[in-house]
Amino acid sequence: MFWPTKKDLKTAMEVFALFQWALSALVIVITVIVVNLYLVVFTSYWPVTMLMLTWLAFDWKTPERGGRRFTCVRKWRLWKHYSDYFPLKMVKTKDISPDHNYILVCHPHGLMAHSCFGHFATDTTGFSKTFPGITPYMLTLGAFFWVPFLREYVMSTGSCSVSRSSMDFLLTQKGTGNMLVVVVGGLAECRYSTPGSTTLFLKKRQGFVRTALKHGVSLIPAYAFGEADLYDQHIFTPGGFVNRFQKWFQKMVHIYPCAFYGRGLTKNSWGLLPYSQPVTTVVGEPLPLPKIENPSQEIVAKYHTLYIDALRKLFDQHKTKFGISETQELVII
Repeated sequence: MFWPTKKDLKTAMEVFALFQWALSALVIVITVIVVNLYLVVFTSYWPVTMLMLTWLAFDWKTPERGGRRFTCVRKWRLWKHYSDYFPLKMVKTKDISPDHNYILVCHPHGLMAHSCFGHFATDTTGFSKTFPGITPYMLTLGAFFWVPFLREYVMSTGSCSVSRSSMDFLLTQKGTGNMLVVVVGGLAECRYSTPGSTTLFLKKRQGFVRTALKHGVSLIPAYAFGEADLYDQHIFTPGGFVNRFQKWFQKMVHIYPCAFYGRGLTKNSWGLLPYSQPVTTVVGEPLPLPKIENPSQEIVAKYHTLYIDALRKLFDQHKTKFGISETQELVII
């Protein structure tokens, strides 16, 4: 008779943790829509839907006002299984003082930004011990906060909207010791997320530099070695029908539809789970920026270049430790 070992059970929990987070948005959105349509169309309980919409309108600005984190959620045992699946590891290169605020910029986005979520939206990889006195705020798309219940779930991890007003609030109204975590490559960077790739979508991403200058906070570069290797991606023939559709879709909704795949429920099978291989996020030292309330485009470009130089230095100092050739360079597009 087959009886699962402790290793089998742990693997099953790790896979469940991955599926739970990846599918939670889809499941919650569909459930909320279906249930509320049913209440309005087929029952007399439509006031429940109205109450929900009233609360949503009343609470609409919360994701831009520091969110609503719950430490107990950030420390769920489930997130430990999530991190152990790869596993995820974080390396600190410099102590960070809680007397200041910071913007930590994570690279690359990859397909799902697994390492960023595991390190900064949960506390199961040791963030609070690695950076004592620092409160991380993972900033993400505002669309995650449009749906009841989903927004509460996302906010409970300490995540907030990545809007400018949200960043301004966190850097001025929450005291010191705050670390805003942004993945500036965003969904536009997904198309370059293939094993072995070191391409970053960064040349046109200057808003984070402007915000840092406006508030006089330091920028911290961070690179997740292995993030781009978690999925394979089918690259369609340039100029072909599918490729033209991908570009059209990206132009319309700013999302590049990728044909990605990874492993299945077993290691040697095909599926949509990421490959279980180590991802190490190296957090660099802070790059101090002066406070300039209304910086010119020339000033922004100057410090954007300095940031890219700091990121390249961080990448070059650590790349060979993670199987990247000494001659391979960071590609900024």
